[in-house]
Amino acid sequence: MAKDPVRVLVTGAAGQIGYALVPMIARGLMLGPDQPVILHMLDIEPAVEALNGVKMELIDSALPLLKGIVATTDVVEACKGVNIAIMVGGFPRKEGMERKDVMSKNASIYKEQASALEQHAAENCKVLVVANPANTNALILKEFAPSIPEKNVTCLTRLDHNRALGQIAERLGVHVSNVKNVIIWGNHSSAQYPDVNHATVTTSAGEKPVRELTADDNWLSTEFITTVQQRGAAIIKARKLSSALSAASAACDHIHDWVLGTPKGTWVSMGVYSDGSYGIQPGLIYSFPVTCQNGEWSIVQGLKIDDFSREKMKATEKELIEEKELAYSCLK
Repeated sequence: MAKDPVRVLVTGAAGQIGYALVPMIARGLMLGPDQPVILHMLDIEPAVEALNGVKMELIDSALPLLKGIVATTDVVEACKGVNIAIMVGGFPRKEGMERKDVMSKNASIYKEQASALEQHAAENCKVLVVANPANTNALILKEFAPSIPEKNVTCLTRLDHNRALGQIAERLGVHVSNVKNVIIWGNHSSAQYPDVNHATVTTSAGEKPVRELTADDNWLSTEFITTVQQRGAAIIKARKLSSALSAASAACDHIHDWVLGTPKGTWVSMGVYSDGSYGIQPGLIYSFPVTCQNGEWSIVQGLKIDDFSREKMKATEKELIEEKELAYSCLK
């Protein structure tokens, strides 16, 4: 029996990430090869022609799973009945702008979109915030969509998680699918902490710790961390544009694992509502290691945290607390 279509909202759909993301969703990479979808694409008025162009290309792709397209600049129309909302649209930081200026612009955007989701999205709608500052934008959205459960509002740190997996695989000369259980703690920013203390690699001799195989604690504590933290900036320098393909792929991974579950023995990184685990202030949107089952995520508990890691985790928590205060001051 055919499944009912899932309505998936992508904001900023005419932008670079949106352009890479919508065909992935429509091809089943996000929700599986047998799950039909109806795409809701939202963008701002100046991008309406580009948005219509994306719609035309989707039609021209003759995608069997794509059962309908809503392409609009009306936030209410875009949010009606959506089961999954991927919030890619946001105001980018421009030359000469202070963080507070960017925060103020995005606070207004996310306040409006939160209200529309609150009133018009389907019950139990799952939300993924991609636009930066992702953790804080997600927190603003949660504040202004109080009927959406706090466990249903998340932000994207899977991109950083995937970057960390990629760096370890490159260093060890193994396939990335053999590396698992890295952790991104904290903020999707240069203060994030990529942690390999619990990561393993599948070898012909069984699972081995990443630290044992790299045999280079100095690299893991310095260059590896900064490479993951600064990867976005390196891509901008190389492409003259920000990460789009990898961000779209990571968004697919995030929703895929959240909805369909993580493999047994494997965790992933998601920016989620802190419950105080690992001593992190409750009420922040903070990246933790999580497992997913039956459409729900759970923070992995009981991991041993050394002093180096604790210091890094608290530093990124401090940045998030400051961002939260700044965002709330913009909303007053």
